[in-house]
Amino acid sequence: MKNHLKSFNLMMAAKSLAVTSAIIFLHACGSKTSAPSTETAPAANIVIDTKAASDSKGVGKFTDVALAAIDPAKADLGKAVFATKCTTCHKLTADKFVGPGLLKITSRRTPEWIMNMITNPEEMIKTDPVAKKLFEEILTPMANQNINETDARNILEYLRQNDSK
Repeated sequence: MKNHLKSFNLMMAAKSLAVTSAIIFLHACGSKTSAPSTETAPAANIVIDTKAASDSKGVGKFTDVALAAIDPAKADLGKAVFATKCTTCHKLTADKFVGPGLLKITSRRTPEWIMNMITNPEEMIKTDPVAKKLFEEILTPMANQNINETDARNILEYLRQNDSK
């Protein structure tokens, strides 16, 4: 008798589970409106070539940098800052060191992008597509050297002077 009672209880539990599952399934399928999606659309597969020219201005305070003829005095000041803050990771050749080589950087990047990367590398790596891709390739984030606007502009002049040779 005990075995029949156990079988009966198991059979009732199975039926109850089946009915509950059917109700949930029918309720979910019977709705004429769909629930709002919480998924975000996948990002488009945009291919970024870090060696190609980009007209991006980057992310930061520099949105419009006016260029004139290269200022040799500013370039000399930029060379001194570059020597103390940048040569640990960068070369002025095309060769990767810790960071990417900077040869012809001023023909591939806008002055705004260069100055924003110098002064705001963390935000650039987080949000700028080219900086993100560079980080993926190099695998070392650019350290914030706390370079002020004047020194960043002088470094830009130094890079322009180097690229003009």
